Amino acid sequence: MTDNAAALSGDWDFDPAHTRIGFSARHAMVTTVRGSFNDVTGRFYADLDDMSKSYAEVTLKAASVDTRNQQRDDHLRSGDFFDVERWPDIRFESTQIEEIEENAYLVAGHLTIRDITKPVSIPLELMGVQTDAYGALRAGFEGSRRINRRDFGLEWNMPLDAGGVLVSEKISLEFEISAVKRTNGDQG
Repeated sequence: MTDNAAALSGDWDFDPAHTRIGFSARHAMVTTVRGSFNDVTGRFYADLDDMSKSYAEVTLKAASVDTRNQQRDDHLRSGDFFDVERWPDIRFESTQIEEIEENAYLVAGHLTIRDITKPVSIPLELMGVQTDAYGALRAGFEGSRRINRRDFGLEWNMPLDAGGVLVSEKISLEFEISAVKRTNGDQG
C-alpha cells in the first residue's frame, strides 16, 4: 500500500470551491461547448484494506449549470434538457470502487439525471494527498467519462441544413475533485 493509499482511508467531503464537475459537447458539428455545475456536494468513504466498504455520493444542482452563456444555460434548465423544476438534482451513488492500478480507481455506480437512472463507471486518478495551509488533509482526483445524453432523456436536438445536428449525443463528463478528510469531530 502506498503512502497516499494509507492516507486515503477514512471519510472525505468534497471542497466545492475547488471541485469542478463539468462536461463538453460538440456544437454545430464544428466546435466544443464546455460547462460545469457550480453547486456540487459530495462525500466518500475509503477503506483501502477492504475496498468493498468504500463508497461515494455526489449531488449536482441542475439549475447551477454554467456554460458562460445565459440563453444556453436557460435552455439547458428547461424541459428540453434538465427540467430543473421537476428534477432539481443530478445524483451519483457508487455501488463498487476498485483500485485498478496504483493511484487509479474505477468508481461504478448509478447516475440519475431527470427521472432516469443508469449504471456508469468512472475512472479516477489520484493526483495526490497533501496537508493544506490550514492543516487539513486534502486529496485530488481527476477523470473523465463519455456518456450518451439520450440515455438519460436529454433528447432535444435540431438538424443542421448542411447535415448533422446542433448538439452531439455524446457528452464528455469531466471530474476535478478536491476533497478534505474529516477529522474525528466532523459530521457528514
